[in-house]
Amino acid sequence: MTVSDLEIKAYRSVRSIRFPLRRLTVLTGGNGVGKTNLYRALELLQAAANGTITHAIAREGGLGSVLWAGERGVKDLPRLSLEVGLEADNGSDVILPRYAVEVGFGDSKYEAVFSEEPQIKSESLILPGRRPVTLLERNRAAVWYRDDNGARRQLDDTLLPSETALSSLRGTLPEVDAVRHMLASWRFYHGFRTDPDSPLRQPSLAITSPMLDSDGSNLGAVFATLKHIRGDTVDLDVAIDRAFPGARLDIPPPDKYASFTMTFPEVPHRPFGAAELSDGTLQFLALLGALLSYRPAPFIALNEPEASLHPDLLPALAQAIARASERTQVWVVTHSQALARALEDATGLAPRTVIRRKGSTWLEGLSDMGFFPDDED
Repeated sequence: MTVSDLEIKAYRSVRSIRFPLRRLTVLTGGNGVGKTNLYRALELLQAAANGTITHAIAREGGLGSVLWAGERGVKDLPRLSLEVGLEADNGSDVILPRYAVEVGFGDSKYEAVFSEEPQIKSESLILPGRRPVTLLERNRAAVWYRDDNGARRQLDDTLLPSETALSSLRGTLPEVDAVRHMLASWRFYHGFRTDPDSPLRQPSLAITSPMLDSDGSNLGAVFATLKHIRGDTVDLDVAIDRAFPGARLDIPPPDKYASFTMTFPEVPHRPFGAAELSDGTLQFLALLGALLSYRPAPFIALNEPEASLHPDLLPALAQAIARASERTQVWVVTHSQALARALEDATGLAPRTVIRRKGSTWLEGLSDMGFFPDDED
């Protein structure tokens, strides 16, 4: 499954927007237009699949802090809503469901919530088509779903206002489990720590690792899995040679821990371990681990991946992102016009420009109906 489109309402700088996603979506734009808010909305969808969306909102300062702060219509309720459409990755005509979740303020006088706690107001999982089929529907605490025979059944357990039905309903319909698993498997990479105590600089446990953890703590194991389990580091070697001509990444067979070293042509007999590498080099290697792993996440989101990187590394990074987009879906938010141009050169896909329209986050060229009229994709 890949993400076909995303809808966000009343979240921070976003009043209401719906737009399609490509295999590779690249967003650029000036400061303060809301690029990061689009990224964070995706994180909240993953949190809904994990059952932690209300916790995530509370960590952002609470619902009052994350709701659209602009003018609202008289009938507009103070609620945040997110919706995501999915489509088959293999180009088939299989219809996949849409998931939507709405969060609002609870009422501690009548409901099992604290006074400032966000509450799940509604959820739905719907198969679109000429005759849409609702697989899951929630209205406050009331939840029903369809069983294998298509009959409606009430959820036996009462959900708390902080719990999502998508995370709680398991073993009913395969579509429910598939959507939850897909959203929960997304990976978000918003910079990696490169200080002396960074997880990137520590050896990682020698556990077969098909994809990189969000903090990069299993980077050594990701490289070792490519080298010693898959037996194929061609893409990784090509990316490193593009970035550091003549350099070599060495990945020894792991014992209890997995590690790696870099050898540069200027010092051919002196390998450098992770603890010795520059911040930019280590950041670049972590991005390669995220993009070129044995089995990348079904959706990879990169927020300002150019941070700490020398401009000379951006063409190699663009090629690695383009290569990854052949295997999975990638979302990139960047301030770097050089990276955006390099990605366009590598893929032929022009970046989307995030703008402010009537005070709200919008995408340049996006119609009010939620599509790009000039999109040839």
